[in-house]
Amino acid sequence: MQNPMEMMKILGMWNTFKSNHPKFPKFMAAASQPGVMAEDTIIEVKITTADGRSLETNLKIKASDIELFQQLKELSRPGN
Repeated sequence: MQNPMEMMKILGMWNTFKSNHPKFPKFMAAASQPGVMAEDTIIEVKITTADGRSLETNLKIKASDIELFQQLKELSRPGN
């Protein structure tokens, strides 16, 4: 387990992130609903840099990915 002061720092940073980007946590909540991240679902990611360059990729979700997501979700629950 991490140092409680570090956890408080990370929590503060997360709250700032949510304030700066209110749509992202809502998107993640919707994406984590049952059936959304099913096997063979494709996730696409695109980054556009400040100077206009673009980086894109995609991945097809596998059963092992879903298991990883579930484990990460469990770790992020309060009390863990």
